Amino acid sequence: MENENTSDNIENVQPLENTQPLENTQPLENTQPWWQRFKSGLNEFYHAPYRQTMARAARDEEDFFMLLMFAESLGIDNPASFYTLELQPLFLENFHEWHTRMGMDRCPFDHVGCC
Repeated sequence: MENENTSDNIENVQPLENTQPLENTQPLENTQPWWQRFKSGLNEFYHAPYRQTMARAARDEEDFFMLLMFAESLGIDNPASFYTLELQPLFLENFHEWHTRMGMDRCPFDHVGCC
């Protein structure tokens, strides 16, 4: 008799309301992107205070390099002018930004019409 009751009870059992799997549960294989996100967050936390300082230092180095390249054209003796002469056409498009940042309102060259 118990077998008959058991089969009747199984047919009458209603499913639970929350039978869906948890959404946040991920297999062990997908932990790598989480660690990469965590690592990039730590990297950002470490480098964020120094980003402005490093950008300023890079800009200062670029300004000095531009001065070194165009020094002969500005009237300053440059012992490396032979080597920097072939780089001038490559950096000429950045020259206007550089000379305005250095405080020169107009282009110091007569042959270059950037302003």
